[in-house]
Amino acid sequence: MSQIWANTIDISEESCPSVKNILLLDSEGNRVAVKYYSDDWPTNSSKEAFEKSVFTKTQKINARTEAEIAMFENNIVIYKFAQDLHFFVTGGDNENELIISTVLQGFFDAVGLLLRGNVDKKEALENLDLILLCLDEIVDGGIILETDANVIAGKVASHSVDSGAPLSEQCLMIQFGVKQTQFLDFKLDSAAKREQFGH
Repeated sequence: MSQIWANTIDISEESCPSVKNILLLDSEGNRVAVKYYSDDWPTNSSKEAFEKSVFTKTQKINARTEAEIAMFENNIVIYKFAQDLHFFVTGGDNENELIISTVLQGFFDAVGLLLRGNVDKKEALENLDLILLCLDEIVDGGIILETDANVIAGKVASHSVDSGAPLSEQCLMIQFGVKQTQFLDFKLDSAAKREQFGH
């Protein structure tokens, strides 16, 4: 009986939801920050070719208000754009699209919080260390660790603590960033609805 029980709860890394890469590209398809967690692209040139192909396939789609999905080279690619930045998360074709979408949204929102609503290439490059820490908090070795933007931003902020600023001030700045991002999302959503209904 114990043998049957052991076989039914066999949990391995293969059964955990995972992603193959997370890409942050600029509006021309150039790298801002990327992390690969799969051997599907063994060389730097194959990674760059994948990035260019994904960018080319998605650049004409308006993915500014909601995330979009595409199948590409037997992979699910979920993507969303903000200003001059393009966010992508890739998973295998057997992965759950909603989980990959949640990873993308967590990354997108955490970057918005960390950049205090100024989500553009210039800010991203000036705060590249925060974005790379953000990636590390979301995924480790392809396994999804966290998708809640507030938790991700909080952990990243604790890693990059300004020794001169009191902790309470840092918490307030993170909360301010959360509220500012929520307000901007509300304004964009309202504008999109007005445009959709012709008001």
